[in-house]
Amino acid sequence: MPQIPEKIHELTVGQLSARSGAAVSALHFYESKGLISSRRTAGNQRRYSRDALRRVAFVRAAQRVGIPLATIREALAQLPEERTPTREDWARLSAAWRSELDERIQQLSRLRDHLTDCIGCGCLSLETCVLSNPDDEFGERQSGSRLLVERRKR
Repeated sequence: MPQIPEKIHELTVGQLSARSGAAVSALHFYESKGLISSRRTAGNQRRYSRDALRRVAFVRAAQRVGIPLATIREALAQLPEERTPTREDWARLSAAWRSELDERIQQLSRLRDHLTDCIGCGCLSLETCVLSNPDDEFGERQSGSRLLVERRKR
């Protein structure tokens, strides 16, 4: 990972990409979504403050655990501008995501547990299907493949 001298306070998109491991296109995308920001030089080139490195790391870590970008943006908006997110910031913000992650883990565990039973069963004809009808949300109204026809009409 290339080192950037401490005296350099702003990074080009290439330097930010090299240091963060994120593709230039990803950095442009993050900026378009309001996750990071840059200023433009007189030559219309992007310049990122050094705190963008930690913000990109924050975004990438949150993405790896499945946090939606909108939620990440809301979390970053709680931080003061031009300040590198700290370990305490991460702990506070990620604590709010814990219950959402726990719920997702439970859903994936249920899916895994039912997957073996579903293979080769023709599950679209079953009265209840844990894959196409999790928690039998539609079982009260009707059952089987008619449900898919109803979904297509919407």
